[in-house]
Amino acid sequence: MQQEFFVPTGPSLTSNSGPINVASVPQRSPFRYPGGKTWFVPTFRRWMSQLAKRPSVLVEPFAGGATIALTAVCENWVDHAVLIELDPDVAAVWQTIVAGDAPLLAQKILGFDLSVENVKAQLLCESSGCLDMAFKTILKNRTFHGGILAAGSGLIKAGEAGKGISSRWYPETLAKRFNALHVIRDRLTVHCGDSLELSTSYAKDLQAVFFIDPPYTAGGKKAGKRLYTFFEIDHNALFDLCANVAGEFVMTYDNADEVHALAQAQGFDTRLIAMKNTHHAEMSELVIGQDLSWLDAAHVLGNGWRAVK
Repeated sequence: MQQEFFVPTGPSLTSNSGPINVASVPQRSPFRYPGGKTWFVPTFRRWMSQLAKRPSVLVEPFAGGATIALTAVCENWVDHAVLIELDPDVAAVWQTIVAGDAPLLAQKILGFDLSVENVKAQLLCESSGCLDMAFKTILKNRTFHGGILAAGSGLIKAGEAGKGISSRWYPETLAKRFNALHVIRDRLTVHCGDSLELSTSYAKDLQAVFFIDPPYTAGGKKAGKRLYTFFEIDHNALFDLCANVAGEFVMTYDNADEVHALAQAQGFDTRLIAMKNTHHAEMSELVIGQDLSWLDAAHVLGNGWRAVK
């Protein structure tokens, strides 16, 4: 299979007056991930396009669905992406890909007879290895309400048009995504462990950029606690890490007073950016970086891309 990359051919100007239509963004992640960053992809492209020098690696310390890391590699903004994930179930999916077993995972998905009984039986079985754990994680992610993997979540009931658990189970689409990820597996590194600890080894690399999207628990927020199995984070330590990053970073956060205070204490720049949540309600999230003046222009990078094989 021949690998295809995308590179910018020059800015195509489009309006930046409202939330991004996520349907216009390529879907590369196999996860339907709560708090996913598909909506941030156009802004990420804009950030990368204005950097003085092309970085060689992008580090995503809270990988989750890893939409930004996959975008960075597939569109050739960087040579390599580092995915760090504390949740062993989520990490197992990325580790399966890097190990070269994505085609086997695709086959398991295509061959699974989806029913409530079969899903429950599969999830009760003890995992026999990384591939099996990855399959069960995707199965749960795609059949549980909101894609939530944390304790307390449960199977979709009515779903879209009464489809129940099949509402988000697209075997052919998922298989295609895993087979596509198999092609770029050598350009990914996966670490399962503490994000802050593992990130320090990349912090002094001038050729590395960081995209950071931590669980939103600052200021007493409950979303992160509800959505993720591993939600506890030392927000002060995270901001200290960012202050010591040799390259560039962009961080997204909930628009909370505590977060503004942490950013101000480190002298970071902040901006609010429009987005839509899973219920299509318009909201705004906080973007944090060393210098976000590139976000102040009236236009954003549009669809000026050409394929390079």
